[in-house]
Amino acid sequence: MSVSIFDSFLTTSEMIAVFDDAAIVQAMFRFEQALAQAQADEGMLAPAAAHAIASVCNAQLYDIAAIISDGRRAGSLAIPLVKELTRTVALYDAQAASKVHWGSTSQDVIDTAMVLATRDALLLLEHGLNSLGQHLLRLAQQHLATPVLARTLMQPAQVTSLGFKLAGWLAPLVRARARLRICAQQALQLQLGGAVGTLAVMGEQGPAVARRMADALGLKVADAAWHTQRDEWVRLGLEVAVLTGSLGKIATDLSLMAQGEIGELAEPSGNGRGGSSAMPHKRNPVSAMIALAAATRTPQRAAALLASMGQQHERGLGNWQAELAEWPGLFLSAHGALQALNDACAGLQVDAPRMARNIDALQGLVFAEAAAAYLAAAIGRPQAHALLENMSGKALATGRHLADILAEAVQADATLGAQVDLAHLATLFDATAAATPARTLAQQQLQRLRSDIATLDAVPHPALTHHLSRGQHAP
Repeated sequence: MSVSIFDSFLTTSEMIAVFDDAAIVQAMFRFEQALAQAQADEGMLAPAAAHAIASVCNAQLYDIAAIISDGRRAGSLAIPLVKELTRTVALYDAQAASKVHWGSTSQDVIDTAMVLATRDALLLLEHGLNSLGQHLLRLAQQHLATPVLARTLMQPAQVTSLGFKLAGWLAPLVRARARLRICAQQALQLQLGGAVGTLAVMGEQGPAVARRMADALGLKVADAAWHTQRDEWVRLGLEVAVLTGSLGKIATDLSLMAQGEIGELAEPSGNGRGGSSAMPHKRNPVSAMIALAAATRTPQRAAALLASMGQQHERGLGNWQAELAEWPGLFLSAHGALQALNDACAGLQVDAPRMARNIDALQGLVFAEAAAAYLAAAIGRPQAHALLENMSGKALATGRHLADILAEAVQADATLGAQVDLAHLATLFDATAAATPARTLAQQQLQRLRSDIATLDAVPHPALTHHLSRGQHAP
């Protein structure tokens, strides 16, 4: 797969390698090798013929650029690949050459190759999610009690704890790991149906060949060919898209909290990271930028997958090809965002004093709801709400702290003065105390998340267990 310089900027070399042209072509050869060996094991061709085919199933022996070019004219990459494989086998064994690709079809080869590549891509996402999850767990635990402004509709709302906010970042990632495993277990399956999905050429031996191939490649045996039944496959792609959206949410919050006027969080710096070509003082949140770029591009790719599902009869015309072209981009974006946020969170700088100053700068207004709830016991909820609304206006107009204005109002009102404990009222304007409910909830949530993560770590990925047990390792 050839990516532009700007695509490379937003992803990782590891994920590029998974969907590289040579990697996909080699995966196609793995299909042909497994097909020949399975047919030989079922007595459908001589073992020597299977060996002759397998011995030249090596992408390095072929002109990949020429295969791609010829594939454009043929309408499928598999056609020139099989032609070149047949020609090469014929150099050594003419009889074996007649059995190359026997009983299969182009989509069988390409879909299975994409399944093999996707399995490697999912391993990269799994490792990235595990790493980012550990960073966020550590940060959330460290800052369970750190007060920070919660903001709604982009405006200061109340005080929460940073640990609670970070737990909110983490939870969707843990769910994504679990959902990706479930979808992978269903979607990572062999494609083998022959011309119209019936395995007609191989007859009664077709299912046995499929079982042997699936075992050799470490894939699930499909109930039937899924040439134009793309539901499980697309569902997996959509889960990757949802993951990327969750990463975009983290990047959005991080970038807003890193703004100079806010200054509550900062990405790691040094070695030219986040610098400006014109402004030496700049410290740009480049990790958040990459994740946001990924999240911006992903909805269009997800929509393209859904649009491609209405495939015609037993073989799609144009829509399957569109799906193939969009598929790698989902994983390129997701892994680019994951790696970027791992880089950021590994050395994320938290400015707790700045968070406190941002709370103090609001003159106590973010505590108005808590104060109104307390006063409601004395004068009723509507009156308490109206009083706090009036006092908040005075605080804004005069630049004074709401706690001071409210205390004066209580002292000036005999009814309030008799029922309101000024010492208790003052505690309602303490940021650390205000963050306590969030801290409690965060502790409970983190305990559940740790348990979920431990379960995921302890139980092998169901779709990848066979793959790894055969001595293959994550890229």
